[in-house]
Amino acid sequence: MTEDNTQNTQKPLHVIDMVDLTNVRELRSLLSAHGMKPNKAFGQNFLIDRSVLQQIVQAAEITAEDEILEVGAGTGVLTRELAQEAKRVVAVELERDMLTLLADTTRQYANVELIARNLLFLDPAEVFGQVPYKLVANLPYYITAPTFRHFLENANPPRILVVMVQWEVAQRIVAEPGDLSLLAISVQFYGQPKIISRVPAQAFYPAPKVDSAILRIDVHKEAPLSHEERDRFFKVVQAGFSEKRKQVHNSLTHGLHYKNELVRGWLSQANIESSRRAETLSIEEWICLWRVIDQAKQGDPNTQAT
Repeated sequence: MTEDNTQNTQKPLHVIDMVDLTNVRELRSLLSAHGMKPNKAFGQNFLIDRSVLQQIVQAAEITAEDEILEVGAGTGVLTRELAQEAKRVVAVELERDMLTLLADTTRQYANVELIARNLLFLDPAEVFGQVPYKLVANLPYYITAPTFRHFLENANPPRILVVMVQWEVAQRIVAEPGDLSLLAISVQFYGQPKIISRVPAQAFYPAPKVDSAILRIDVHKEAPLSHEERDRFFKVVQAGFSEKRKQVHNSLTHGLHYKNELVRGWLSQANIESSRRAETLSIEEWICLWRVIDQAKQGDPNTQAT
């Protein structure tokens, strides 16, 4: 096994190939044999419901020509299912003991490649070049938002993402204007999210304290703004959400460090009532407001921050 990439080759069937990773008794026995147990620090809650596995694979609409990226592959329970449908599966796992186990549980699949790396340091261009791919994963709860940002902002983002996330996080992501959050805008800016189904905590071992959801995101062929523009756009959006429950003119004033009168003028130009709150603005309204602010800042040298 190399540091970053392991190519599995076809080998004779071994007893580990026959282990049912959705069977708690067999899973616990396998972990014990490797001197392992679920690691809370890595958010390890292993999926043990085969019907949920099937829902994930079906939601991803995998064909024999698809290349798949799975981050946080764990025991390989999902990796195996993906490998039976896809042309290529690149499974990323950071934890060393788990990576060794993963190499064993997926050893019979020649189309599975393992990468030992933190998923946030993985550049899809290194793995796929410009070839289209899909991201399918059971994401650890603590790393959900950074994962979305990392892959959606990439020069070669996945065509679709089908991921397991915390139920409340999924609800936030699919929210509509009135209940939007910075996370929702960060995802919906790049694609259309949809909840496929709710997954009870009992579908995992050990069971987490909350339910999960299978979330599918169909990524737009092109993001609304260029890479350079996006950075400036999200600075405005972040400022708008910087003070919860405050009117948007106050949040922007404090977040952008400009005079309130100036901010109110920008909102007026964008046809946005200054008394509204950030969560009520649609992505289209945020883009319109950003254009007004960006043009004002670039076109008027007298526009000064406070």
